[in-house]
Amino acid sequence: MLQFDFMRIALVMAVLIGLTAPAIGTFIVQRRLALLGDGIGHVALTGVGLGLLTSTSPILGAVVVSALGAVAIEVLRARSRSGGDVALALLFYGGLSGGVILTSLSGGSGAGLQAYLFGSISSVSKGDLYVVVGLAVAVLAIVVMFGRELFLLCQDEEVARASGLPVRFLSLLIAVTAAVTVVIAMRAIGLLLVSALMVVPVAAAQQLTRGFKSTMLLAMAIGVLSAVSGLVGSFEFSVPPGPSIVVFAMVVFIAAVLGGILTRRRSGSDDQEVEVAR
Repeated sequence: MLQFDFMRIALVMAVLIGLTAPAIGTFIVQRRLALLGDGIGHVALTGVGLGLLTSTSPILGAVVVSALGAVAIEVLRARSRSGGDVALALLFYGGLSGGVILTSLSGGSGAGLQAYLFGSISSVSKGDLYVVVGLAVAVLAIVVMFGRELFLLCQDEEVARASGLPVRFLSLLIAVTAAVTVVIAMRAIGLLLVSALMVVPVAAAQQLTRGFKSTMLLAMAIGVLSAVSGLVGSFEFSVPPGPSIVVFAMVVFIAAVLGGILTRRRSGSDDQEVEVAR
């Protein structure tokens, strides 16, 4: 497997994706915006189509369009909950439709579009890797630099505002960082499935941890394990990498749920024994 250049490149990308997606996903889940990545993925497809149509980089096109879409999503979400939901749906479906139309106008094939929707390890190039490395470093740097502020925002927006934090800026920062993370993962996982790797590892980690930092670190570990294992499984069994990665993450989540139940039952039994001893 490692004798193939594209697999070595894909494995490096899998590690980067496994680190970045759950890192920003922890903040997204905490803010109850689990579907944000899914919406951004729809919008990013328009950027891919625009890049193909203009013969430029689809990745850079997706970065620009998804970042603008993320800002629009955050503005709509902040202004209105009921009307915003309808506007968000229009934005999501419009992004998906726009991507399909632009890709078709560029002369792209259905197979090429499917590679962006569900991932394709064989289409990843060194140029893609360099761009992804730069974007991943930027995402992780933002998490490190603004982690404390973002944590407070996710815990209680009103408290964060009362503390003098720039709530609007931080909210936009989360949305834009999520957009960049979607673009990082789209080549290996696919735009329609990338949101799963931002949410499922975090949900699995929450079953086993209590603190915010420990949840993020465990989620990142689960993300790397899922991305690498899913990618290897994709190569061995000739299946699309995106679904393979997501299925593996779901298996880890189920195992974490069962482990959490057993741990809580054991803890409850120990507490009862202590009470009886008293």
